[in-house]
Amino acid sequence: MPPTSLQNATSRHSFILKIPDIDTIGLFLHCSGLEIGFDMYEYHEGGNNDFVHRLPGAVQYPNLVLSRGMTNEDALYKWFWATHTKAETKEITLTLQYGQTNRTWTFADAFPIKWTGPQLDAHASDLATETLEIAHSGLKMA
Repeated sequence: MPPTSLQNATSRHSFILKIPDIDTIGLFLHCSGLEIGFDMYEYHEGGNNDFVHRLPGAVQYPNLVLSRGMTNEDALYKWFWATHTKAETKEITLTLQYGQTNRTWTFADAFPIKWTGPQLDAHASDLATETLEIAHSGLKMA
């Protein structure tokens, strides 16, 4: 169960990360990397200097970065170190709980690539901060 201060902070919104065989790995307050983009190629048509064709290229998915959370360190630690010798990819889900609204994303072939432990400041009233960065090969909205 998250500490009371985290529960109060999440009354606005929270991200819940679920991983098969591990279940719910954590509750996060910040997320970045929910993006899909295309490389763009420009093709200059010969003999026509007034026109450039713009064509879509490969799809790009940035890493998913979750922070300001409480995690189940043992499960995360095991999944993280399994990647050390061979990426243990999983299809993970991330659910945004925002008031009465939920939105869920599924990430294919996901595996952790970076974990940063709690960042604390003795003079701040902020929560302990952990960051988890996850590589993946695509996302779907549910």
